[in-house]
Amino acid sequence: MYVVPKGLQLTLAIIKPHVVKAPHALQGVNKAILDHGFTVVASKTISLSENQAASFYIEHKDRFFYQRLVNFMASGPVEVKILAKEDAIKEWRQLLGPTKVFRTIFSDPESLRGEYGLTDTRNAVHGSDSEESARKEIQFFFPEATNLF
Repeated sequence: MYVVPKGLQLTLAIIKPHVVKAPHALQGVNKAILDHGFTVVASKTISLSENQAASFYIEHKDRFFYQRLVNFMASGPVEVKILAKEDAIKEWRQLLGPTKVFRTIFSDPESLRGEYGLTDTRNAVHGSDSEESARKEIQFFFPEATNLF
């Protein structure tokens, strides 16, 4: 059973395979999470199968990058977290920085994607974009967390 302080919003964070494989980068992302006042409600390291990655990113199925993203996300362990904070979704996405890594390196170099992203697919981290997405994504990775909703 997970406990979330009252009034805090939840979001899902995924730390992508190339960051998990690099201890200094993983430590940097985890430090940033705490330094920015997020509460880590739950965290685990898992390896996604191609089917699991395809299912998670199904909304992008018709996009040109879909198969590349699925293959990448299944290429190694990822760290998934439930984060809590007031206005967590907006705050986490702001800390992530824009999706387009090459622009982000110049426009938001201190964001997580600016610091640890390599390409648009290997952009270091994922964050839910709405409360509905957060609920769906958290339940995908933490089906036992039904008490949070």
